[in-house]
Amino acid sequence: MEIPLSYLLDGQFENFEALDPLLLFGLPVFGSIILAILFRLIKAQHRRVGVVHVLERLGRHQGYLPWQSAVVQFLGGIIALGTGQSGGREGPAIHLGAAFSSLLGQSLKLPNNSIRVLVGCGAAAAISASFNTPIAGVIFSMEVIMLEYTIAGFIPVILASVTATLINQLVYDNGSVFEVDYDISWQSFYNLPFLILEGVVIGGLAAAYVYLIKILYRYSPSAYWLRLLIAGLTTGLIGMMVPEVLGIGYDTVELTHNGQLAVTVLIVICILKIITSAVTVSMGVPVGVIGPTLFIGATAGGILGYVGTLAVPDQVAPQGFYVILGMGAMMGAVLQAPLAALMAVMELTQNTNIILPAMLVIIIANLTASQIFKIKSVYLTQMDILGLDYRQNPLTITLSRASVASIMSRSFEQVPRNIDIAKAQELTINKPTWLIVRGSEAIPSYILRTIDLITYLQDVNEDPETIDLNAIPATRKDIQAVMLQATLSEALDKLNQSGVQALYVNRISGPMLNSVVGVLTREDIESYYQA
Repeated sequence: MEIPLSYLLDGQFENFEALDPLLLFGLPVFGSIILAILFRLIKAQHRRVGVVHVLERLGRHQGYLPWQSAVVQFLGGIIALGTGQSGGREGPAIHLGAAFSSLLGQSLKLPNNSIRVLVGCGAAAAISASFNTPIAGVIFSMEVIMLEYTIAGFIPVILASVTATLINQLVYDNGSVFEVDYDISWQSFYNLPFLILEGVVIGGLAAAYVYLIKILYRYSPSAYWLRLLIAGLTTGLIGMMVPEVLGIGYDTVELTHNGQLAVTVLIVICILKIITSAVTVSMGVPVGVIGPTLFIGATAGGILGYVGTLAVPDQVAPQGFYVILGMGAMMGAVLQAPLAALMAVMELTQNTNIILPAMLVIIIANLTASQIFKIKSVYLTQMDILGLDYRQNPLTITLSRASVASIMSRSFEQVPRNIDIAKAQELTINKPTWLIVRGSEAIPSYILRTIDLITYLQDVNEDPETIDLNAIPATRKDIQAVMLQATLSEALDKLNQSGVQALYVNRISGPMLNSVVGVLTREDIESYYQA
């Protein structure tokens, strides 16, 4: 993406201000036309991309991401960002990182709970590499993607985040994505009322941004190509007047941080960036929302910093201080991920003096958006718009962390319905926990405990030549198959839907008789989550 833009923009990535008005209008429109043609050629199920797609696949498909959607995200993201659409690169990066990790797990035939963790690893790696912020990558993955904090999940996610950051530093050096003042601090308590004001204002802006996305989607046309064209036309028309809103806008963020933009310019580009980004996201352009939230937060923070320095010129911190806090507050409020935003601010500035004011502003912004204006995370709002269910009860979340292989019984033997006395005596010696009784076509029909067979043999007066396992006194459990990769949540769903009392666990490959590797009962699952 950066290579073609560098040629077009005189070697300066994102320098859209250097283009003449005709190109400023034509570039986003041209990009939307190319995207419309691309999306017209692919199937509808492969058009879903971005973080929302990752969340949906985690919630409903155990983290199995298809390669086709990843290819569409790769090509669509390059076209969209390379033609100046108002969005971020982090959304496509998260999708691609999660998809690569998921496909790796699928190729290795890992259990589904391991694939879920790998998806979190890919998301963390994407964020940490995008901003050179490994801790924020880990927290973002846990807070936004996996929606849980677990020790088992932390270790691989941390490893992935650190590895991605090291590779990023090896290729792009150890610089930050933004050039910020590392010695910045809040200087005095005169900043306190302006910090509170900044939290409230940015919380309101976050709510307006998310609400605008919701409204625009509700009234958008059903034809996908038309929505893409609307996004391109809107971005092109606004970009002709204010080119700063085109692309990701990190160059404008740096100018804002350094105090090089007038307050009137900041007000205009803040409002127009909200509009262009909301249109772009709501119309389905394959870009992310994190970049625009940082842009909006930076410009809003710059405006409030200007107000502060104007009111108390010698006591209030410089404008760049409020710019950094605004970025964190807007990101935290829009994503409803305050801890990830706080870690991002801390790592971007490498300055512990900013932690206290950042905590204050980010939390106030989050509470303003979620409690006063009652908005959800932009990703959950998008899922609501698309009719995707993201809600999971605590039991489902707990059972999704473990695979059937972790608690299934491996002490079993497959036997036909009628066994001779020699086989029965052999079983009393080996004493497997379960006997899997095969029915018609040698398919497992039910299970019974070996102890029931032993008790029967002890009670009969004479040894019969053959024993009908259907006839002896025993507690039998009907069974159905479940795959070895399944989680305990999937296994419980299988039990509830089929009405059986137990499952036999199959490998993916191999003949039916040789593919059974374990037995799992409802009691095993209940013991796991009650422990």
